[in-house]
Amino acid sequence: MKYPIGIQNFGEVRNGGYAYVDKTALMYKMVSEGKYYFLSRPRRFGKSLFLSTLEAYFEGSEELFEGLAVSHLEKDWTPYPILHLDLNAREYKDESSLEAELNRHLEGWEKQYGDEYKDRSPEERFIHVINNVNEKTGKRVVILVDEYDKPLLQAIGNEQLQAAYRSKLKAFYSVVKTMDAKIRFAFFTGVTKFGKVSVFSDLNNLLDLSFDLRYATLCGISEEELRQNFDDGVGLLAEANGMTKDDCYHRLQRDFDGYHFCLPSPGMYNPFSVLNTLASCQFRDYWFETGTPSFLVYQLKKTCYPLENMTSDELTTETLNSIDIMDENPLPLLYQSGYLTLKSYDREFDSYILGFPNREVEQGFIKYLLPFLNRNKTH
Repeated sequence: MKYPIGIQNFGEVRNGGYAYVDKTALMYKMVSEGKYYFLSRPRRFGKSLFLSTLEAYFEGSEELFEGLAVSHLEKDWTPYPILHLDLNAREYKDESSLEAELNRHLEGWEKQYGDEYKDRSPEERFIHVINNVNEKTGKRVVILVDEYDKPLLQAIGNEQLQAAYRSKLKAFYSVVKTMDAKIRFAFFTGVTKFGKVSVFSDLNNLLDLSFDLRYATLCGISEEELRQNFDDGVGLLAEANGMTKDDCYHRLQRDFDGYHFCLPSPGMYNPFSVLNTLASCQFRDYWFETGTPSFLVYQLKKTCYPLENMTSDELTTETLNSIDIMDENPLPLLYQSGYLTLKSYDREFDSYILGFPNREVEQGFIKYLLPFLNRNKTH
């Protein structure tokens, strides 16, 4: 079996014969029942691959979906023009870097659909691109935004730059609401959800799927999906490590399962760690070893939050569902970044208790992050 480690393009996964966990039934439900969506999930959890799957679907690439659930659901396969904005590929050091990234995408779209407004502001150019696409194709536009929050996260700790990014992105993203009549579908992904007074204050028509039980399994791998899609791989992993298959499943669950994005919901495995483990036949902390984001380290150092309270403090849905860099509580950021997950819910008070999702995260946090924080407290 070929494992799509690091491959985020749906066409490459399908044409290359890589393993694919079929999420297309949920995708079809989403596109047939609504129009504007937002999804927050931790890094390396499959957001970009899902966005690429949406892109292939709206391109009408029926052949890529042969044998998948949507092939039995979709009868039309109408192609739509797509504007795909990916903010994940750049380091954002100053205002000009965000401007340059927006320009890069705008110039590509304008080359295809017309650049008569190329000297205007990014949001004005975005409006005219959508207008031009609609006029030239006679179809409404699909807008896909990957890692919408990347510049904001990289600017945590620099309030002036953070404010500049918020202002620019707020104006750019608000175009999606003003151009509603010419848009077929829009989907935003990110690690975090910045509060309603921030980037999405004007774009208040997005349906947030981050806490939605119907879409709890949209990213990641469920226990059922693991057994259906990777049973042979688990057998090889067990053999390589001198284990029974049942013991191997138990170890995978202990190490990589346990993410809950609403309650009650199935536990979800971290796909990056599972695929790396199956491919290498070695148990390691693959997700944690990719590095702790600098924004998280900064926030933990800044707040001086007593980390021993992480698994006992109660948080409301409203608190968990957004972050504010001026907040003194880093738990929402730890949750949205994948270092903590939902463990219990008090319906009467609408409050959650958090905890580590699995052994990989708990041991990695203790091994890599706590010593770093303790060292910095002594200086």
